[in-house]
Amino acid sequence: MANPAAPAILLHTPQLGENIGAAARVMRNFGLTDLRLVAPRDGWPNPAAETMSAGAFAAGVTITVHADLASALSGLTWLSAATARQRGVGKRVTDAPGAAAQAVTRAAQGLGRAGILFGGEKSGLPNEAVALADEVMTYPVDPDFSSLNLAQAVGVFCAAWGQLQDDHVKPADTLAPPASRDELMRMFEHFETELERAGFFYPPEKTPLMKDNLRAAFIRADWTQQEVQTFRGAIKALTIGRGKARVTREE
Repeated sequence: MANPAAPAILLHTPQLGENIGAAARVMRNFGLTDLRLVAPRDGWPNPAAETMSAGAFAAGVTITVHADLASALSGLTWLSAATARQRGVGKRVTDAPGAAAQAVTRAAQGLGRAGILFGGEKSGLPNEAVALADEVMTYPVDPDFSSLNLAQAVGVFCAAWGQLQDDHVKPADTLAPPASRDELMRMFEHFETELERAGFFYPPEKTPLMKDNLRAAFIRADWTQQEVQTFRGAIKALTIGRGKARVTREE
C-alpha cells in the first residue's frame, strides 16, 4: 500500500527512460509514489519509462517534471543527497538505513516530508545540488567498482525505507513547524540579493561557490518557519531599517 508520508524520490537530470521506469517500479514495490524529475534529458512523457515501469504509474506512482532543483523541492523539509564522494561542504554523512530512519522519524514527529536526491547517469550530482542537501547519503560499494545503476541506487534506499515501516516512532508533542524548502529558497534569494547589492560576491567568478557555501551553512541549522521569518526580518532591518530608523532605499 502506498504511504503518503513516504519520502519523495528526486532524479536530477536523468538520461535514460528505462532507468526512470525501473526507479518507479522499485519505488512502488516499497510503497513510495512521489517521483520528481529535474530536467530529464529526453523530456516527458517517455515511452521507454512506461514500458520499464511494469505498470507502476498505473499503480499510483506520480511523475512531476521540474526545470530546476529548487522547484522540485517544493513541500519538502529535509533533503538527503546520494553521492559517492563528499564535496567539502561539511555535510553529515549517512547510509541508506540512516537516511530512511531520518525520513521515518521526521514524518512521525510531524516535521514534514523528506526528499532523496539522486544524480544523473553520466556524472552524478553537481556541487550546487549537493549544497542544498541536509546530509549526504553513501553506499558501502567496492571502491574498485563503485558505479551503481541509477535505478538500482534508488532501489537500495527504497528497500531500507521499507524495512522500517513496521517500527513505530512516538510523535513529539511540541515541535516547532520546520521550514519548507520553498521558504528556505526564498530566504536564500532574499539574503543573496542583499549581499549582491552590498558587493559581497567578489570576484564574480567565485560567486557560485560562495553561494553554495552559504547555503550549505544555513541548511545545517535545520530551520523552523519562525526562524526563517525572524531572519528575513533581520535582513530587512539591516538593509532599510525599521520603524523610525527606516530609510528609503535609492535603487
